[in-house]
Amino acid sequence: MTVTTIAATSIFRGSGQGLLHDAVLGHENGLITAVSAGHGNAAFGRRLVIPALVNAHDHARPSMSSFNASNLPLESWIARSAFGTPPDPYLVAAAACARSARAGCGAMMVHYTRPGGEMPIVEEARQIARAAGDVGVRLAFALAVRDQNPLVYGDSAPVLEGLPDEARRTVEELFVRPALPPRAYLDTVEAIAAAIAGPMVDVQFGPAGVQWCSPALLEAIAERSAATGRRVHMHLLETIYQRQWADRAFPGGMVRFLKEIGLLSERLTLAHCVHARPDELDLIAEAGATIVSNFSSNLHLHSGLAPIADAHRRGCAIAVGVDGCALDEDDDALREMRLVQMAHDGQGFARTWSRAEFLALAVANGRRAVGAPGSGALEPGAPADFAVLDLDLLDRDAIMPVDPIDMLFARGNIACVREVAVAGRTIARDGAATGVDLAAIETELRKLYRANLPRYAALERAWRPLEGALAGWFTAQGCC
Repeated sequence: MTVTTIAATSIFRGSGQGLLHDAVLGHENGLITAVSAGHGNAAFGRRLVIPALVNAHDHARPSMSSFNASNLPLESWIARSAFGTPPDPYLVAAAACARSARAGCGAMMVHYTRPGGEMPIVEEARQIARAAGDVGVRLAFALAVRDQNPLVYGDSAPVLEGLPDEARRTVEELFVRPALPPRAYLDTVEAIAAAIAGPMVDVQFGPAGVQWCSPALLEAIAERSAATGRRVHMHLLETIYQRQWADRAFPGGMVRFLKEIGLLSERLTLAHCVHARPDELDLIAEAGATIVSNFSSNLHLHSGLAPIADAHRRGCAIAVGVDGCALDEDDDALREMRLVQMAHDGQGFARTWSRAEFLALAVANGRRAVGAPGSGALEPGAPADFAVLDLDLLDRDAIMPVDPIDMLFARGNIACVREVAVAGRTIARDGAATGVDLAAIETELRKLYRANLPRYAALERAWRPLEGALAGWFTAQGCC
């Protein structure tokens, strides 16, 4: 193969290396061969090359507002998300991966919380891996597992007993199901790994969250993770109700419990951590675990604002995820990264990080969280994972010299992405995925979801009493 070159006005090479102006990036066989000063890309306009972003927490699901799930808290939103059960796992995953790719992402986590159930789970995982491969993104796949608290964080009987008979039968059929024993879950994950793991796919354990997983299940995952080195991805302290439950269930400290059983380690990624306390952040930092901020999702679900700046100051590794619910529900990872950086960057003259530092750490920590090789730095020998951004669009006025990273964080969004490459393969160009037809996939998915609605007619009839029962139960528990 011949070396492919990308000429740019500026190249952001990564942590500690800063910008290289009027530069050229060369790559061959999936690896960067050179990054050097050269001639800018004047023939095609001004360009900024940055490391490909990472969507470090997602579920590969549709926009739930289309299923009338807008403005709900997580605790009822989860039940409503049943309407978005994948009618075709390949198409749903391909759409999610393609949306991430066109926004500048070269890798994403799929924490698979709602299987379609129409095929064996190993085959369903194969379909998701095939979709990621067709799009061209690096994939981390974690099959979510839960074995307790199917409706509320405690005894579900009061909720069920308060429902009309038909609604109760519907809710029990959909949500109150026998759980996999810990050993069966671990064996299933290993079977999935045997089927799909490889240079572009990292298979992880996926406990849904401490409130949904028994101590026995968490201990089994911790033991297998330590023995195999397999990473673990789970939610932690996303909502006020989870905080209240954790303090009741673990008077000695929930995060400390995770440390004691060996689950809190550098192999662990924790999504959200909205209601983590300073002492818990210290334990997370000490263990070397990663926190994924999902800023817009937390706003949509009224979960709160995570202490990301404090976590960073205490030494926690911070990454960014879209969580299937970006601000405009468009999976715009560039805008999401900007929102996280701006929301937690301090007040007045105080700053938490420079913008260049934040970009580098979001990429490096994100890659570690999804098991992607390297830190994302654009340097010889590193994977050729990069995004090419339109500086003419970012700096549309071109009145005076402005740092392109400042322009990126001031104005960057999906519209400025001109190309995204992973292992040297162009996976998106000018706002469109190259490996799949996203528009056609989304059109087909809309047809399938509409055709699926009759399957959930009973849930729609049960929704109002169920929503009221859930709200009543959680409100009665208190919030802190």
